[in-house]
Amino acid sequence: MKFIDEKLRAPPESGARVPEKTSVSAGDCGLLLVRMTFGLLMAGHGSQKLFGILGGDGLDATGRGFAALGYRPGVLYAVMGGGSEFLGGLGLALGLFTPLASAALIGVMINAMATVTAAHGLWESQGGVEFNVCIAVVALAVAAIGPGRYALDRAFRWGRGGWPEAAFALFVGGIGAAVVLSL
Repeated sequence: MKFIDEKLRAPPESGARVPEKTSVSAGDCGLLLVRMTFGLLMAGHGSQKLFGILGGDGLDATGRGFAALGYRPGVLYAVMGGGSEFLGGLGLALGLFTPLASAALIGVMINAMATVTAAHGLWESQGGVEFNVCIAVVALAVAAIGPGRYALDRAFRWGRGGWPEAAFALFVGGIGAAVVLSL
């Protein structure tokens, strides 16, 4: 708390604010690590669906899987799901359009929970929602905290995070999931 107070307190003689600390912090590096890990893993997961790389089945097989879940046409939903994971993951990793990237990941995780994992309970060992909840919460937390110092969004207002960014990510992700689930 002392650092925050000192950061906002102006020297009496200048009337100006004390400049922000410019050294590398553990928090900045930790947030970058979280964003890169979750973001790149989600982008990889989406690329399995879209491109059939990294051990994935590709678009046609994924489309058949989506059709078996009741999503028709399956390939269209495979593109939407895989694209949300791929682009949302890249956005999260780069810290680019962070609230929108978070919304994409939240939406696709809500869909995964509603259609596949919720019927199996909480724990991943039984096929439950555990992993989906973790991804959605990390995406929401990054939207709330902001992408940090090492992000492409840093220069923009939404790059600082906050309640509006978190609300946007949750609302847009939830609405997107609700629309897809209602079709």
